[in-house]
Amino acid sequence: MSLFQPIQLGQLSLENRIVMPPMTRSRASQPGDVANEMMATYYAQRASAGLIVAEGTQISPMGKGYAWTPGIYSQEQIQGWRKVTDAVHNAGGKIFAQLWHVGRVTHPDNIGGQQPVSSSALKAENVKVFIDNGSDEPGFVDVVEPRALSVDEIAKVVEEYRQAAHNAMAAGFDGVELHAANGYLVNQFIDSESNQRSDEYGGSLENRLRFLSEVVTALNEAVGSDRVGVRLAPLTTLNGTVDANPEETYTAAAALLNTLNIAYLHIAEVDWDDAPETPRSFKQALRDAFSGVLIYAGRYNAATAQKTIEDNLADMIGFGRPFVSNPDLPDRLKHGYPLAQHDPNTLFGGGEKGLTDYPTYQK
Repeated sequence: MSLFQPIQLGQLSLENRIVMPPMTRSRASQPGDVANEMMATYYAQRASAGLIVAEGTQISPMGKGYAWTPGIYSQEQIQGWRKVTDAVHNAGGKIFAQLWHVGRVTHPDNIGGQQPVSSSALKAENVKVFIDNGSDEPGFVDVVEPRALSVDEIAKVVEEYRQAAHNAMAAGFDGVELHAANGYLVNQFIDSESNQRSDEYGGSLENRLRFLSEVVTALNEAVGSDRVGVRLAPLTTLNGTVDANPEETYTAAAALLNTLNIAYLHIAEVDWDDAPETPRSFKQALRDAFSGVLIYAGRYNAATAQKTIEDNLADMIGFGRPFVSNPDLPDRLKHGYPLAQHDPNTLFGGGEKGLTDYPTYQK
């Protein structure tokens, strides 16, 4: 099966084409949002994936959207992530850090009382985030109206991304993935309905892609383009970001990223139960625009993943929630073993329960 064929990703040789995509689990140690031994165990259990992309990790205190998510801007955080990368490498795995700035998708309680920032002063409608309410059950609250970043502030955020990439290397990661999907800061610049700027970062498609281009260029300069991936979500409208012409916008984004020679492009498909499929013509347009490794993540099973690779629409496939409850997912997919279901009540916050206590398959 081509799903289990090795693949070259930059200078890395991956054992299979199965990706564990980034999934927020909100178990960083407090205070300080520090990755910990529990997280190291969780990722090492899943090291048989060809590639792990760790959960989103905020590049600065202002980049934090939810309680208990890890950061990668302090020395303590770098040391915490080192526990994770060492554990994954000792188990034979490869792991990238996902660099994350949520922009407007947060609440002052998560960012030291500050007002959130975005491309424009537009509140994300009907969006909630969770804050630390003093218990280990997250308290969900509405987001607030952000303020628009100035041009000088945009340059500072680009530098925060650059430093975060350096920090990820210091923490032992094999590379970095830019989170430019799911309605967070980079996505807020890309999509036409969330970007109402009239300067060089807004208006035309070229201008709306400028922030993406500047951040990726900084990451390339920091760690080398062969260690950089980007995650996009062209058709999702998560966290209130909508584009008037997503196929045009994201084909252009893929073409831009191709000129920047990044290692991979990671497409998050719409994955709720009655969601529309990504049109095959759009997948083909993305494939034609981008010559690096192309990853899709959504509602895939072994058969649909295999067919997507055989049809040359993707090189690797991400399996999100199945990896939560099946630490040995590649083995289960390879042999057709049944998949365990995850407990949705233990996805965010808490301890080992629902994180590291899912067993491997026993015949």
